[in-house]
Amino acid sequence: MRLFLLMSLLVNNCDGASILSFNKSSFISNFRAIPPSKTSRGASKVAAMTLGKSICTYEQVTIPTTQEGPPRQAISVEDLTPTIEMLLAKSGMKNGSVNVISRHTTTALTINERESRLAEDMEKYFLDLAPVDERSNADSAVRGTRYFHNDIDKRPDSAEESQRCRDNGWDIDDPVRLQEWRDQEPINAHSHLLSMLLGSSETIPIVDGKMVIGQWQSILLVDLDGPRDRTVGIQFLGYQ
Repeated sequence: MRLFLLMSLLVNNCDGASILSFNKSSFISNFRAIPPSKTSRGASKVAAMTLGKSICTYEQVTIPTTQEGPPRQAISVEDLTPTIEMLLAKSGMKNGSVNVISRHTTTALTINERESRLAEDMEKYFLDLAPVDERSNADSAVRGTRYFHNDIDKRPDSAEESQRCRDNGWDIDDPVRLQEWRDQEPINAHSHLLSMLLGSSETIPIVDGKMVIGQWQSILLVDLDGPRDRTVGIQFLGYQ
């Protein structure tokens, strides 16, 4: 399976003109084209791929918010496309893929059009889908809406969550520190739920040094609990 996945990543079938077969004895750098007579598509052209040096790089990038603060559980959209294009050029990768992942539980990634009025539609739609808890200080709080996650006074309510707090530097066994942890916890269950619906990662093919996306598509970071500066992880995997 691992071998098949690697082969699938590297095979480039351009306009149905060629089908590349896997040379198991030297799979890292050697490929040969199947002769046209052996292809199921009757291709009249044969193309060969010469792979360069392998690349596997990772960047953690801070994405500054373009919205005015302070944080108020607003929903905003940031375009990651220019950042990814800049890092792609820096990496020197020509063919492969780029994996982008959000590093927060209240942000999401999606591929769609970057347009300001659509961003406003997104905020309205998402808040209709998952209204803000009435206990929130946000202007968008909805009376009668409550989530279990926002019962801060009852958390942590499991050994697992308690240990996560300790692992993240909160000595919740100390009553003072426990209260400090509760005081800084936001009322943001709706943001978590929306993040789960949208997803936290995207993978984009790279061909001839360019991302394979449509004319109006952009890679978007959706902040569901902002506005705040956020971080994303970007990994390039492929060949020069």
